[in-house]
Amino acid sequence: MRGASILRRFFSPETEFPADSPFLRSHLIPRWIFLRALGLIYFSAFYSLLFQIRGLIGPDGILPALQYLQAVDRSLPGFTRFWFAPTLLWLSTSNHMLIEITVVGLLSSLLVIANVRPRFTLFVCLVCFLSFVSAAGDFSNYQSDGMLLEAGFISLFFAPRGLWPRLGVAHAPSRASLFLLQWEWFRIYFESGLVKLLSGDQQWRHFTAMDEYYQNGPLPTWIGWYMQHLPHWFHAFTVAATLTLELGLVFLLFLPRPFRIACFFIVTPWQIVVIATANYTFLNYLVLSLAFLLLDDQFLTRFLPQRFLREMPSARSSPERSVPEEQPAATTEILDSMPQPDIEHPLQTRGWRKHTSAIRLATSAVFLTWTLYVTTAELIHMLWREAPLASAPIAALEPFRIANQYGLFAVMTRGRYEIEFQGSNDGQNWTPYPFRYKPQALNEPPRIYAPYQPRFDWNLWFASLGDWRQNSIVPLAEERLLTASPDVLALFAGNAFTHSPPKYVRAVLWQYWFTSMAEKRTTGLWWKRQLLGLYAPALTLKPDGGFDVVQWPEPLPPHE
Repeated sequence: MRGASILRRFFSPETEFPADSPFLRSHLIPRWIFLRALGLIYFSAFYSLLFQIRGLIGPDGILPALQYLQAVDRSLPGFTRFWFAPTLLWLSTSNHMLIEITVVGLLSSLLVIANVRPRFTLFVCLVCFLSFVSAAGDFSNYQSDGMLLEAGFISLFFAPRGLWPRLGVAHAPSRASLFLLQWEWFRIYFESGLVKLLSGDQQWRHFTAMDEYYQNGPLPTWIGWYMQHLPHWFHAFTVAATLTLELGLVFLLFLPRPFRIACFFIVTPWQIVVIATANYTFLNYLVLSLAFLLLDDQFLTRFLPQRFLREMPSARSSPERSVPEEQPAATTEILDSMPQPDIEHPLQTRGWRKHTSAIRLATSAVFLTWTLYVTTAELIHMLWREAPLASAPIAALEPFRIANQYGLFAVMTRGRYEIEFQGSNDGQNWTPYPFRYKPQALNEPPRIYAPYQPRFDWNLWFASLGDWRQNSIVPLAEERLLTASPDVLALFAGNAFTHSPPKYVRAVLWQYWFTSMAEKRTTGLWWKRQLLGLYAPALTLKPDGGFDVVQWPEPLPPHE
């Protein structure tokens, strides 16, 4: 019986703790804030997919999901294929199905924001987003996708029950789910710090990693342009601050309450600056939202208006219940709204409810313990690759991306390179396809649009750092432009070949730099660039519908 009691205390997502439990009154408001933020992040993810998903993985897209699932079906027999690629697209990969999954996810995220049936709507968001990630290939190999799936999965056990639970005063968050979300926040920082040291990148060791960071990142902002021109001592300081925060300050999570609150006020401005100086889609918004779980009700109630607190759901109050004197009046109102446990007729003793409660408890214990083991093992493997840890649980969860290893900016890029698609009808005069988000025109300032995630533009930044043979999306995009695929053309800001597709399409590589302050004042340009050469084979469309190479690329100078 004692063991079952411990399981309920740590794993049950619906435990009714005693009214005087400090844990019950410690994270109701942070949970409410985090789940609303999580709904907004899901919304941003689905909203961006609404305009891109057909061009990315649709039947006429760059990487059709059908081709990927057919390859999985040929390689893996029976049920294994569904575990390896957990996606609803097994039912259909049509454009209609893609949009349907995206719209359902979008609507469910709005319900999460509105706090309507949060457990169920979070589950729908998770299934819809996982369906895309599992079938999108190179377009979903981002750490941010894993972060969202991990946070979304744990939140299924963290969210309160009910149709409209408001603060969920009847069902406090389980200790295990709260800790795992805090653990994810900790690992994002700490593992990112570890990889910076373990990679051996000299830029981190010589405090030069930030000297050109704002220029060379995936999708810069105009604020980053100004930050880039600050003196070297400032950039060296930010390197030291980054390593200190990621490898040291985040350990405040495991210290008493005042230290955790202090940590929140350090990492939150840090994330806001990162959001302002670079477009990392919803990644930083998620990390910022997780940080609210460092706070508690006692701290947050002093910042909430009394009107808001009076509108909180009230079950029944007990005049005999005493509240510690140091609790603020707002906290007293919340405590008074908490229902008392029914001692005479406990819920767990009533027929089938007892069995369903036990099933929920066992499910929570299994999945949350499994997640904790995998994430801990991944962290240990970063420090000790040959650690004798069971690998089967890690491999089994890998397709679901709900227990991940993180590590941001292990190696800093040495330059900014941009792939540009161009079309021509004579092979001599080439017209570029304008991008929506990627730097291209020299007189246009880099914009701020995160948490919107332009996956095509983002992927081209990664492709520019390598060879076209390892980045098939580039020649595949060329083929789609030759056939004037409307879904792929929608990924661009415009199309100069409106009447008919061009006879030839090629992809060239440019190196970009921020202009200096003096150059900006003189010319008004934000960028300057130099053509490095042909990145991928120049293609043409044959009469039989196939593709032919009209020019092969020469070896390019180093670009990494």
